[in-house]
Amino acid sequence: MKLSEIKILLETAETVSFQLQNGTFVPEHFHVTEVGVVTKHFIDCGGKIRNERAANFQLWDANDFEHRLKPGKLLKIIALSEKALGMEDFEIEVEYQSDTIGKYNLGFDGKNFILLSKKTDCLAKENCGVPEQTAETECSPGGGCC
Repeated sequence: MKLSEIKILLETAETVSFQLQNGTFVPEHFHVTEVGVVTKHFIDCGGKIRNERAANFQLWDANDFEHRLKPGKLLKIIALSEKALGMEDFEIEVEYQSDTIGKYNLGFDGKNFILLSKKTDCLAKENCGVPEQTAETECSPGGGCC
């Protein structure tokens, strides 16, 4: 989800709730402790230099159980971040504490923001001898990935 998309959703939302893919909700007294721009400058295993930028939201579960972040307040935090950081319409990455800090993509199910699991991937499959997966070869016996 891009920053522009969450802003549209927050304009009509009554509440802000985040849910993990397993159905567990982030406690409703969470805080958004950071909104920022994360830049990743790296070289992939094929030798290509890459730059990725994302809007980063950090969620924190505090012990102030009466706290509730309202949609308008989150919109104000986002607006301040856009102005102060020159934040563009990036994809949103969410950090949330589980066993360690987890990074998630962000989705929406019509009511709740869903923290979607991120996965690693080889970005240079053609250089690493990794065949592209298709529906026919996707982890089937003899498909080359199992």
